Amino acid sequence: MVATVSLDAILHKHRIRPAIQALQTELVEWRRTFHKKPELAFRENLTAEFIAQKLTELGIDHQTGIAKTGIVAVIKGKDEGKVLGIRADMDALPIQEENEVDYCSQHDGVMHACGHDGHVAIALGTAKYLSENRDSFNGTVKIIFQPAEESPGGAKPMIEEGVLKNPDVDAIIGLHIWNNLPLGTVGVRPGALMAAAETFHVRVQGKGGHGALPHQTKDAIVIGSQIVTAFQTVVARSVNPIDSAVVTVGEFHAGDAHNVIADFAELSGTVRYFNPELRDLRDRLEAIINGVCHSYGATYELDYIRMYPPTINDPAIAALVKTVAEESIETPLGVAPECQTMGSEDMSYFLQEVPGCYFFLGSANPQLDLAYPHHHPRFNFDESALGMGVEMFVRCVEKFLA
Repeated sequence: MVATVSLDAILHKHRIRPAIQALQTELVEWRRTFHKKPELAFRENLTAEFIAQKLTELGIDHQTGIAKTGIVAVIKGKDEGKVLGIRADMDALPIQEENEVDYCSQHDGVMHACGHDGHVAIALGTAKYLSENRDSFNGTVKIIFQPAEESPGGAKPMIEEGVLKNPDVDAIIGLHIWNNLPLGTVGVRPGALMAAAETFHVRVQGKGGHGALPHQTKDAIVIGSQIVTAFQTVVARSVNPIDSAVVTVGEFHAGDAHNVIADFAELSGTVRYFNPELRDLRDRLEAIINGVCHSYGATYELDYIRMYPPTINDPAIAALVKTVAEESIETPLGVAPECQTMGSEDMSYFLQEVPGCYFFLGSANPQLDLAYPHHHPRFNFDESALGMGVEMFVRCVEKFLA
């Protein structure tokens, strides 16, 4: 029989102050409200309405309608000082939920399968605590509720609409509920935490014909296959082995019949890397496509989209977050300083504008069957991570705005 530990014991072990422990019931209630009503990118109307209502009830100044559904709340401390931003994304995914819980998604085909419902609850809980304890910090906190992280990206349009201005943000932090780490572990590191995400779509135009007369054709399947094979040399022979990169072809569509040589082929995939200098991988890919097509007498069209740049943490702010984590969390869970993933995040755009740190908050609890990976139809997490997230944010505020 597996021993269980009470929520109070977990929160106490992680040095969560009583006032934040007292928020736990509300945090869970808010998170489950968001979970039941998930909304896709730039359609987070119910979510934004709920957030705005709570901010109004708490007497917190806020602005709505930024980049369609985004919100920024402004909380001033006891004296003038620096400005710290806190970012929380709030969109869901086009996934049909398979969890059997009483707070299961009520929106068919849409699900909070990545923890953004938890992010919003943590940010809202942080706002409530700070608004009730303004004498614990100087300066200003701007809490940014961001739409559309899952794509096409809400960070950049929020920045373009001035979310980091008036007052100007000096630094910014954010967290991601993370089922790749056990409950309570914090993954934080200076430099690249998450990778750039770029996508490509290639249409190879050959010349179709009868399967019995290949000499009259330019076989798009053969040409496309050569391109896929040659792509495998990009990382192996064009990238410094000290760096990390991934080139993946995830789609290959060609042909309609077994005895017909395909007229065209379409390939789609993704490119990921940590080092910003690897932006020129796009040129290497096109050189391969161009060379292969030219050798076969075919033509091509390339559509290449740079989605998100690498998520790169400022060393000083990452050190602050790491110190806070060490003060907040007891071993054996502790801090995972070298935590990295080839996943991507548009928090990266905020970190290009001001120094900041994005970190992972472990939320997996296999004993409670809460360890399914992100974007899985049975994704869920241990909700005791919510109070831990608020404590982390509040301590970061108190330390940065001391």
